[in-house]
Amino acid sequence: MRDWFRRFMQGRYGVDHFSHFLVILAFLLMFIQLFIHHDVLRLIISVLVMIILIFSYYRTFSRNHYQRYRENEWYLKCHNSVKYFFSRERNNMQQRKTYKIFRCPNCGQSIRVPKGKGKIAITCPMCKTEFIKKS
Repeated sequence: MRDWFRRFMQGRYGVDHFSHFLVILAFLLMFIQLFIHHDVLRLIISVLVMIILIFSYYRTFSRNHYQRYRENEWYLKCHNSVKYFFSRERNNMQQRKTYKIFRCPNCGQSIRVPKGKGKIAITCPMCKTEFIKKS
């Protein structure tokens, strides 16, 4: 049985990060569906779950490696940008006690200065614009 499946999967794309995300999304929607009592909404969610699962299996068994690779790269690009945003915000929240973060009025670059220094002249490291702010 194991050899049969291994031979069957030869030349097929297989499972990647995007496929994992789709399956987890489908299970999450199924869990949410348990708490919905409106029949039409439950039907819509169950159809959506079926579409997501069918697409996930289609991607897994596909032989078009190039297209599946592009889809996975798109997903990873979106995932990493969201992940980077939240890690940057978490980092800013941790530094909020000791530093104040300003944005350059010219280019928008984030500039970190120590708190409690009074009015200071801040020079942007990117565009060399100087502006005065209270830290």
